Amino acid sequence: MLSSEVRFFLMVANCGSLSAASEQLFVAVSAISRQIQRLEAQVGEPLFERHARGMILTEAGQIFEKYVRKSLLDIDLALAEIKGLNDTRSKTLRVACTNGLAFILVPQLMAHFREAYPTVSFVLTVADSKTLAQLIRHGECDLVLQFSLHPERDVEVIASWPAPVLLLMHRAHPLAAREVALADLCHYPVCLPEPGSTVRQLFDISCQMSGIFIEPVLTCDNFSTLHNFLLGSPLSVTICSQFTAMPLLQPQGLILKSFAVELLSQRTLQLQLPIGRQRSAALNSFLVFVSQTLSEKDRAVRETFAL
Repeated sequence: MLSSEVRFFLMVANCGSLSAASEQLFVAVSAISRQIQRLEAQVGEPLFERHARGMILTEAGQIFEKYVRKSLLDIDLALAEIKGLNDTRSKTLRVACTNGLAFILVPQLMAHFREAYPTVSFVLTVADSKTLAQLIRHGECDLVLQFSLHPERDVEVIASWPAPVLLLMHRAHPLAAREVALADLCHYPVCLPEPGSTVRQLFDISCQMSGIFIEPVLTCDNFSTLHNFLLGSPLSVTICSQFTAMPLLQPQGLILKSFAVELLSQRTLQLQLPIGRQRSAALNSFLVFVSQTLSEKDRAVRETFAL
């Protein structure tokens, strides 16, 4: 349903260069270039800035890409409705989230939702914050669950919850029974996620502002790895949110502790959707279920651990 000019335009926008687009499309670079020039002539504005290392969308190109992708989504929805797939009884939902949420929480939400709607299926994408932002803005997923340090642009945030940086430790840990300061962590093994995560960014900035240097004994972006290290090392601690840890706490004797540092509270968990996209019945039902479940679990964890 797409003209070759628009199809080539989207591929170059995704890949960032004519050569990379050529490899994906199996079309000569010269042919793609001609189609892009023809499209620019129709639009009346350059859609790309040409550089030696690639091509970057101009402001006009960004506007054009936004509306082309929205048109594609509308076509998908029309086809889905025609085929009768816009019914809760039979629908695939494309969900994306960060690694920590994919460890237990999101799979459990999906499993429990399917108890009421067994014909709904899921495709889950796990990615970093930058990739998730691109997925939701390009409409390549139905919803995103991710942590954010600031209001997100070009997305619809339908629910959010405070997600401060918290300590996860064994119930018998020496720090468990008292208020914890950042400096206290210097005396224990600390395992941390990679610096690119929002939880690590806030933690590092807080340490720098306090003049504290903490050398982690383990750094890994996989929360399952941090969690299993913690289980095998009773004096260790790690950082996370209540949403990442809430399924682990009671069965494994782990607890959450908060810091008396304001900066570590400046983060939210957001439930994000593409702007202007029609919602299916299945998606609406899942959104209600997720919002209610997370609000209930969040309230219970905060009360249990006095967060």
